[in-house]
Amino acid sequence: MKKILIAEDNDSNFILMTYILKKYYAYERAKNGNEAVDLVEKNTYDMVLMDIKMPIMDGLEATKAIKKIRPEIPIIALTANAFDSDRQLAMEAGCIDFLSKPVSSDLCIKTIRKYLGE
Repeated sequence: MKKILIAEDNDSNFILMTYILKKYYAYERAKNGNEAVDLVEKNTYDMVLMDIKMPIMDGLEATKAIKKIRPEIPIIALTANAFDSDRQLAMEAGCIDFLSKPVSSDLCIKTIRKYLGE
């Protein structure tokens, strides 16, 4: 089973993501960007779902740091900010795609499968 790191500081958003992913993927949680970087250094993940607005280190900085450690890992931005400028910043940081919250279950799984080659 493929393993996804969910970087999400908000408990209700994390619960929603686990509900979407639990049938298809194993997952772990990082509550901030710094924790996400640490977990990627120590573990193997097939993908990262990255919240952009998080404490300690935001998702953009965490994405840049993760891409230096594991440039091959696909990172999908998850954010409530759905502006084109937010999408552009996420892509510049190293994200391969962008999902707006609240994310639909079907779109989330379809997007993940697209990048995991499923």
